Amino acid sequence: MSRLTHVARGPYSPPVARQELAATSADGSRLHIEVHGPEGAPAVVLAHGWTCSTAFWAAVVRDLAEEHRVVVYDQRGHGRSPAPAPGGYSTQALADDLEAVLAATLEPGERAVLAGHSMGAMTIMAAADRPTVLARAAAAVLCSTGSSRLLGECTVVPLRSAGASHRVHRALLGSSLPLGPVTPLARKILKYATMGRAATPEMVDACARIVHACPRKVRAAWAEVLAELDLDSGVRQLSVPTVVVAGTADRLTPVAHARRIAEALPESAGLVELEGLGHMTPVEASGEVSAVIRRLVREHLTSASAHEPADRAGITKTDTSEKEAS
Repeated sequence: MSRLTHVARGPYSPPVARQELAATSADGSRLHIEVHGPEGAPAVVLAHGWTCSTAFWAAVVRDLAEEHRVVVYDQRGHGRSPAPAPGGYSTQALADDLEAVLAATLEPGERAVLAGHSMGAMTIMAAADRPTVLARAAAAVLCSTGSSRLLGECTVVPLRSAGASHRVHRALLGSSLPLGPVTPLARKILKYATMGRAATPEMVDACARIVHACPRKVRAAWAEVLAELDLDSGVRQLSVPTVVVAGTADRLTPVAHARRIAEALPESAGLVELEGLGHMTPVEASGEVSAVIRRLVREHLTSASAHEPADRAGITKTDTSEKEAS
């Protein structure tokens, strides 16, 4: 990553991965994957949201990696995963990508706790009808997300009419105009739109650098997908123990979304509402999000099973610890 894509120091700077992988999705798209923590430890797979990257999970990775094998990956078009070919933006493509990541990082019979933020949580919902994904998932965490009616209920620009809200937010969030450099004004705007009042300057700066690094065409293409999102059936098919996490001051996906999802889940494992927090819960409350993941690992994840050979078809690996030592 370039120096502009994330902060370089502090708890929100990405830790060095123990291993890097590249996996190939169903349509040939390449996905950048990083693995942290000890080999053989209980597995956790983290999927980031719209306009973010693996760097978004930095604080959670630091919290979990001592006792867990933590897998993070860049969604297609984000971070170090190249943009897909035309037609490669869809919720089914996101599900394909998650399926490819699980195949690349989990051993035969091994399961993981899956956690997604925003579009990452939508990825899990989109994949809920896939037996191969459910067989790999011991439990799930859905952070700051919605399954439908996203723009009509968005309150970045408060409007009474759902139709007017949809139109205004579609134009605003779907713009392909460049965001420009991370200035004090840019940080102020991002904090208003995505974070709670108590978010620290360090949190805001970390999120701003990640969001501003997202290519503008990728940002706009995924915004179009989210504008028409309907994953309500995916919620009803997500048949693993699932915790929903939401900030009560979330303007992008207000807490009403989380409450509806928690009610519709076939195996709801709880709804965690974080008072006064915004949309960026894994940054604003990394400790709380990590605690939820730890609980699900403890309650639902069995020990790792026997390993299969590392050089599976379609997968390339780079061990960064060896690379640094050389």
